[in-house]
Amino acid sequence: MTKVTISGLCKAYQPEHPILQSLDLTIASGELFFLLGPSGCGKSTLLRILAGLITPDRGTIRFNDTDVTALPPEKRQATMVFQNYALWPHLTVFENVAFGLRVAGADNRTIKREVAAALDLVRLGDCADRRTPSLSGGQQQRVALARALAVNPAVLLLDEPLSNLDARLRDEMRLEIRRITKERGLTAIYVTHDRREALSMADRVAVLSGGVLQQTGTPSEIYERPVNRFTAEFLGDGNFLPAEVLANHGSTLQLRTPAGDLTAAAETSLSPGDRCRVLIRPENFRFSPAPDAVNLLEIRVRDGIYLGDHREWQAECGPLPLLINESAPEPRQPGDCCTVAVPPERLVILPAEDADHA
Repeated sequence: MTKVTISGLCKAYQPEHPILQSLDLTIASGELFFLLGPSGCGKSTLLRILAGLITPDRGTIRFNDTDVTALPPEKRQATMVFQNYALWPHLTVFENVAFGLRVAGADNRTIKREVAAALDLVRLGDCADRRTPSLSGGQQQRVALARALAVNPAVLLLDEPLSNLDARLRDEMRLEIRRITKERGLTAIYVTHDRREALSMADRVAVLSGGVLQQTGTPSEIYERPVNRFTAEFLGDGNFLPAEVLANHGSTLQLRTPAGDLTAAAETSLSPGDRCRVLIRPENFRFSPAPDAVNLLEIRVRDGIYLGDHREWQAECGPLPLLINESAPEPRQPGDCCTVAVPPERLVILPAEDADHA
């Protein structure tokens, strides 16, 4: 298995518009690692640098203890699965998967063995003699994945591989890609702008914006404890309340917000009088709270959207609009008033500079 170390990586096509800015990342052996961010944030450029298709301006890339920064693609043992599959329609599935092995000069026995193993891994062993245009989109994506796996790569690179599939196939392939990478013990680096893919598949995620690394962590860490507003908003819906610190008791903060005074379970260096912003995810409100609950808010329902497993309420707390999710919702009508609560541990404190950009 291969550990990937990226140090001080920079890339700019124009000096005033850097694509990657002094990026540092370490990806563990056997990790399914996601690069997540909006279009133009540098994630696909980074993937192509790792593949050897683009040369960085500065910085180094190491696969285990080997510096591969200046190595050509064929010397890196890093294979790439593209968004558009890049299959040859005039070739059979077998010949598509065998292509990389033939280029590498493998003998026929090795080719047959590795192609068969790769097709079995992606559950297409009975499709070897078919031509790719006869396959479904999901099957074609599996062929592209098998072709990358057949050469036994040190690092597998995936560039938005599911974006051309419908919702059902995307869900199916998410499970398949994770299963395959884990069965092979592969180090895999996966580019996407789809937060659901990242949250449901990744061991760890790096969030990028403007070529700058915003946060790295497990899916639960970056969703539940984002370090700034960009990460919080990119990972999901949220309510962002401007706040002033009233007291810091070490493990808890007393805060004044437009929704009322709140208690947050958080250890920070903030002092009374400091400004910050409080994030409350919509699913963290509790209806019908216990009498001794803290952070009680009186809300008025404005409207609601039924989404199957929950209802999304647009509400207001005084002058403050709130987005609130309720599982197994009670019947409610616009204008209804009710009390909700937010557990102190579900309040996330964001930096003061994020409050300035609200």
